[in-house]
Amino acid sequence: MSAWIALAARLLTGGVWVWAGAVKIGDPYASVQAVRAYQLLPADLAEVVGHLLPTLEVVVGIALIVGVLTRVSGGVSALLFVAFIVGIASVWARGIEIDCGCFGGGGAEAGASADYPWEIARDVGLLALSAFLAWRGGGRLALDTVLFRRAEETDMSDKGEVEGDMR
Repeated sequence: MSAWIALAARLLTGGVWVWAGAVKIGDPYASVQAVRAYQLLPADLAEVVGHLLPTLEVVVGIALIVGVLTRVSGGVSALLFVAFIVGIASVWARGIEIDCGCFGGGGAEAGASADYPWEIARDVGLLALSAFLAWRGGGRLALDTVLFRRAEETDMSDKGEVEGDMR
């Protein structure tokens, strides 16, 4: 059953990352502005992060969807969600009202703090799915099972654990 849960987690989390990155990748200026709105990074670093983040989101999303390097991709995904949760909690605590910029946009927005609890809850749920993938691996229909099967079978045969050779 956990293999099917892993598949669902990969598709949901990966889909969110691809969507989030794809809507931002075509407008790097808006992405930089969204990162700057959090007022957490120096301007130069915010610019670098704003330019690189959409590409990282798309790459992590695709890796999760196809199930390649799933544990690593799940770990990177989890770290990104922790950073986003901290960022949203930080602006909320400091009374800064911004659109999170999660799916494009970003910057000052009156009344945005009403959305912070939902955004944090969404990211906590996606963090849990990402952590599950980092721990469990890809599950059903993951390329990892094809790409790394021979290495696992070789390791198990060295230990006398190949199917049919269990004693």
